[in-house]
Amino acid sequence: MHQHLRTTRRTLALLALAALPVLSSAATWQTSERWGNTTNGGYTLYNNIWGVGYGPQTLWVNSYSNWGVWANHPAGGGIKSYPNVTRQIGKRLSSIKTLSAKLSVVTPSGGAWSSTFDIWDNAHKHEIMLWLNYTGTAAGGGNVKPIASQYDGAGNAVPAYKNVNVGGATWNVFKGSNGANQVYSFLRTSKSNTTTVDVKAILNWIRARGWIGDITVGEVQYGFEITSSPGGLNFNVNGFAVTSN
Repeated sequence: MHQHLRTTRRTLALLALAALPVLSSAATWQTSERWGNTTNGGYTLYNNIWGVGYGPQTLWVNSYSNWGVWANHPAGGGIKSYPNVTRQIGKRLSSIKTLSAKLSVVTPSGGAWSSTFDIWDNAHKHEIMLWLNYTGTAAGGGNVKPIASQYDGAGNAVPAYKNVNVGGATWNVFKGSNGANQVYSFLRTSKSNTTTVDVKAILNWIRARGWIGDITVGEVQYGFEITSSPGGLNFNVNGFAVTSN
């Protein structure tokens, strides 16, 4: 019996250690505050735990291009957080010559999340989401789904356009409203953690559909939209930059 108790305690201790955050040993800054944020190199990094029913989350930062998050959000419910890095653009779409972003990240197995850009017009009337990797399906199903104007009988989002080749990849495109603004979600049909995205080309494609006009591009955000990560999962950014002129 005593041996069993020792074994049980050792097992529980190992499980507890496994649930602890794996942070960069050389991290220059970190926070577990809901709205904790810092600036680096013209970017803002934001812990951004905004949902209901969230668990603990820690953001660590070496720079805008090297940062990560450990999150232990319970299963069930909606989106819990969107830890992200943000670059402010503040230019009319027609005056932008180039707007692109490149990244290299490491995402976990398990949980429910998307690795995504969140791009806004300056008035926050239009939100463009570029899903690069995610735990749902490109067709609009699974444990994370985009906002859409239509859903099928199984509750899956119905794309407005399929297999659109623009901005350096092929996407299924969904269009809908969250009640506050229009949302255009591009789900990469071939999921990737290392890529370069021509953001301007995507914005021009949306404009050509008549969905937006000559908007002033506001924030270009990239991060991890986390619905659940029970037990604690790590998301790491090893390279990131937004280029615009």
